[in-house]
Amino acid sequence: MSRIGRLPVAIPAGVTVEIAENNKVTVKGPKGTLERELPTEMEIKKEGEEIIVTRPNDLKRMKSLHGLTRTLINNMVVGVTEGYQKVLEVNGVGYRAAKSGNKLTLSLGYSHPVEMIDPEGVETVVEGQNKITVKGIDKEKVGQYAAEIRDKRRPEPYKGKGIKYADEVIRRKVGKTGKK
Repeated sequence: MSRIGRLPVAIPAGVTVEIAENNKVTVKGPKGTLERELPTEMEIKKEGEEIIVTRPNDLKRMKSLHGLTRTLINNMVVGVTEGYQKVLEVNGVGYRAAKSGNKLTLSLGYSHPVEMIDPEGVETVVEGQNKITVKGIDKEKVGQYAAEIRDKRRPEPYKGKGIKYADEVIRRKVGKTGKK
């Protein structure tokens, strides 16, 4: 990624961005409001309908923070306009997911059902018994919660049982061959 920090972040119609002291950025849009404190070393300016992030010098740390800051602002803008979602699939005999209120109940072959409560700002939708969609406006929270659900039973390489992302490819292994 060559100098992603130099690209300006376009502000779409219907989105307002406020930059307070200590680089506290608030983004309001049709889907909600996101607020985040960004690294104070970076200079964030709003020019017309775009946001420009500039760095004070070319030290390695500043270059890293430059791209990070720009990407975090972009993720906030995309989050309040379109939102984020991750789709998980539950594979395996007797493995299923169910939803009641804000509680996700997973039957994953353990002696007890695994219950998870949706964090604030994140919502899960269960389609059928083996498809879970995690939705929200904060990319970080959506990804983190999806990863936590997946960690309850990671896919194994022999039969592919477990919870995997919809776009994830599991490397399969051949089992042991029986003695003749």
